Amino acid sequence: MLSSKPMSTSMLFRKISIACATASAIFVLGLSASRALAADAAPAPAAGIHNVRDYGAVGDAKTLDTPAINRAIAAAAAAGGGTVFFPSGTYLSVSIHLKSNISLYLDQGAVILAASPKDNDSFRYDPPEPNENNQYQDFGHTHFHNSLIWGENLENISILGPGLINGAGLVSGGSQSRDKAANDAIPRDAAPAGMTRGPFGYPSARDAVEDGWGNKAISLKLCRNVIIRDVSILRGGHFGILATGVDNLTLDNLKIDTNRDGMDIDGCRQVRVSNCTVNSPNDDGICLKSSYPLGRPIPCENITITNCQVSGFAAGSVLDGTYKRTSNNPTGRIKFGTESNGGFKNITITNCVFEYCRGLALESVDGALLEDIAISNITMRDIVNAPIYLRLGARLRGPSETTKVGTLTRVKIDTIVAHNVAAGQGILIVGLPDNKGAIEDVTLSNIFMDFQGGGTAEQAKREMPEMETAYPEPRSHGDTPSWALFARHAKNLTIRDVEFRTAKPDARPAIVLDDVADASLERIKLPPQAAGETKENIVLRNGATLAPKE
Repeated sequence: MLSSKPMSTSMLFRKISIACATASAIFVLGLSASRALAADAAPAPAAGIHNVRDYGAVGDAKTLDTPAINRAIAAAAAAGGGTVFFPSGTYLSVSIHLKSNISLYLDQGAVILAASPKDNDSFRYDPPEPNENNQYQDFGHTHFHNSLIWGENLENISILGPGLINGAGLVSGGSQSRDKAANDAIPRDAAPAGMTRGPFGYPSARDAVEDGWGNKAISLKLCRNVIIRDVSILRGGHFGILATGVDNLTLDNLKIDTNRDGMDIDGCRQVRVSNCTVNSPNDDGICLKSSYPLGRPIPCENITITNCQVSGFAAGSVLDGTYKRTSNNPTGRIKFGTESNGGFKNITITNCVFEYCRGLALESVDGALLEDIAISNITMRDIVNAPIYLRLGARLRGPSETTKVGTLTRVKIDTIVAHNVAAGQGILIVGLPDNKGAIEDVTLSNIFMDFQGGGTAEQAKREMPEMETAYPEPRSHGDTPSWALFARHAKNLTIRDVEFRTAKPDARPAIVLDDVADASLERIKLPPQAAGETKENIVLRNGATLAPKE
């Protein structure tokens, strides 16, 4: 029976807050809301739900709520697990420590806001943990604890809900953690104090982020059974999500709108990425890597990427719906590499959209075995470089005694539509010369691409540099001597059922095969020759051969 005693405004607010928190908890646990709300009095919080406000969080965007958040997580872990619930509000925070058997749930209107040490000297993230395996990748890939949300050696963890992780106080590189004078004073070849630079320039004092600063929104190392679902990430620092050595990882229905990498999946197994939108104008969107911070090469394997969208609009303009185009060279793609020590195996990419960004890139340059890849049903619009880039190189950034040239083989790419591809490059497939490493058993089929065109006869004469040890990036190769496809140092390359067009006439041949053995070209549709035009549309160079017709 309801009381007739007048209720104060504060008591009413408390009852409403408890009811809202409980309703969200009921949703998380899958209980019946109607049964829970049938009681006359405001119900008590559901078992296993830990509201951060009950542990002292304020959510006013001014008070540092990290201690309260970490108390709620610790209490849930002590109880054997549970859900740490963030009701609507803006929770200013530095490093949040995940624990096993814990879910973070961000309700509608809930924001975890990364604090900036610039605003208050007491706003300090956890320092980067020591890592002796620091010579073969940059600072961001090497350290994990200097993050807004991090976990190491955990199991059964989730970050869920329709709320937002806002990395406004994070940095995307070491220079942002220092003023210009301090940064300029660091010699370019200097190592951090007490460390020694390795053969590839790491660790680097300029690359390092200063203690107290954070450079990742979510960082996970050596965890298993992880789910991140439904949340949005705005400006995630160097990485919106960095998962290294994680087994059984689900990333679903995420919206990431950031200033560097969207999500990096590094040396992980049993991974499902689905229904995600990733906008990252200055770096890669969805990126698989296989680097060396764990002291051994670990492959990315058994991975599916499906129903995702990547783009390179201005940071923040996808989440706010303005879709601003402010760069003539945005990134925002799906890529394997650049870090590629362990390999990429047994991976599928399906039903994905690229818009205003770079094309698909598969790279093995540090000894990776890149094999058994199936890619299908991809659409692309306004692509600023090679729409498909396959690169086997010999950078070999790893221990010299064990790091040898890898492989790139058994790759099938089917049903691709690309519109308004930049004129400089077509599909680019590049292995290594002198039998050091050929790309093998690649099939491209059922492809339609239209290019801007306008290439010149001078470009058609260009000799492409080998760049065996260089950083792998399509633009670094320069304009290709063909406008649709350039392949070099490959075996058993099959191209069938494709159509290539140009918006403007292009004086280069459509296809150049350079040192390609047993290529198969079947049902290739190209623009008709103009009256009086004498150029060859398909050119074989340096011993390239076509497979016998069956």
